[in-house]
Amino acid sequence: MSDQTGFTSMAGPRATSEAPELGIGMLGYAFMGKAHTNALKTLPYMMYPPVAIPKLVAIAGRNEEATAEAAKRYGYSRYYTDWRQLVDDPDVQVFDNGGPNNAHEEPCNAAAAAGKHVFCEKPLARTAEEARSMLDAVTKAGVRHMVAFNYRFVPAIVQARRLIESGAMGRIFHFRAAYLQDWIMDPNFEKVWRLDKSAAGSGALGDLGSHVIDLARFLVGEPTRTHAITKTFIDERPLPGGGRGKVDVDDAFIALLEFENGAIGSVEASRFCAGRNNFNNLEINCENGTIQFNLERMNELNVYWKDDQPKETRGFHNVLVTNPSHPYMSNWWPEGHIIGWEHTFVHEFNHFFSAIVTGADIAPYGATFEDGYRNAVICDAILQSAESRRMVDVKY
Repeated sequence: MSDQTGFTSMAGPRATSEAPELGIGMLGYAFMGKAHTNALKTLPYMMYPPVAIPKLVAIAGRNEEATAEAAKRYGYSRYYTDWRQLVDDPDVQVFDNGGPNNAHEEPCNAAAAAGKHVFCEKPLARTAEEARSMLDAVTKAGVRHMVAFNYRFVPAIVQARRLIESGAMGRIFHFRAAYLQDWIMDPNFEKVWRLDKSAAGSGALGDLGSHVIDLARFLVGEPTRTHAITKTFIDERPLPGGGRGKVDVDDAFIALLEFENGAIGSVEASRFCAGRNNFNNLEINCENGTIQFNLERMNELNVYWKDDQPKETRGFHNVLVTNPSHPYMSNWWPEGHIIGWEHTFVHEFNHFFSAIVTGADIAPYGATFEDGYRNAVICDAILQSAESRRMVDVKY
């Protein structure tokens, strides 16, 4: 159920024993497999009383030894080395796709056709065409679907959206965001799948930029056109099996955006920013003030009110978003006791399961495959603009 702002509440079954089980089938056992599983195991006793209890049915991956170890470590009842077996498992009701980008479209479409609810990591697909196929598949099947844009579930980000929705900030003039990391700066870093267009679709754009593009849509609205530049700084890298391979994705991008509501903005992402580990920073300048957020200080929201009095002491208010009245925080610790990155996934799955069990809408607070498709369209427009060196309209 939702309150007047659309924020999902904890309404639902009122005791653990009454909450239905949802059988989870996980594709992928690495970074996202660990993050998702941690959230699934934490959810029932922290988002209490749970709207549903995830049952870890099966996990799938190509490497049998690693997949078997993951099943043992995480607590899945069984494992498969073929995702098709996972999709066919009758005990799986929710298909959780944490695989690489080239393993999103076919498995998710098959899971939807089999009547499974589908949760997929971002970006939804390598291209808008693939994303459209996925949206069509879940729509035709009538299953619930969600893209793992987990930063929508940072309490401070939800609080920022509520401020904007309330009208308190007034008209939005500017949105600017940068997502910066430094993990591939070494020229001897191997060409992993994220640096291969056939597997990833794009580089920093899909990996990091899709997040800030989603936050732009979540907080400001729809972009209508873009002008962008992309750059690959290291053209060749060592291959895992020896030799060298061409890097055919962007290492960095910068894009200007114009929004439907008249706001303008800029988004950028790079994996070549020394000293930046996971720096996701955004600022929104509005008629009545400014909102600023930095993921590396994710419990804090900086808010400036233009008409604060007295003028001599006017400045940004640093709000520690840990009060029980703040989004999600009543489920965690006493005020001032901060939460971390991993908790965004708990909130995210709770939102998804609530929609499955209660019939509540996933949108607008959760990202559906429609959001994933629109994100992919914007990413494609950015690449098209960079290649053509001209302004490109965003057309869904």
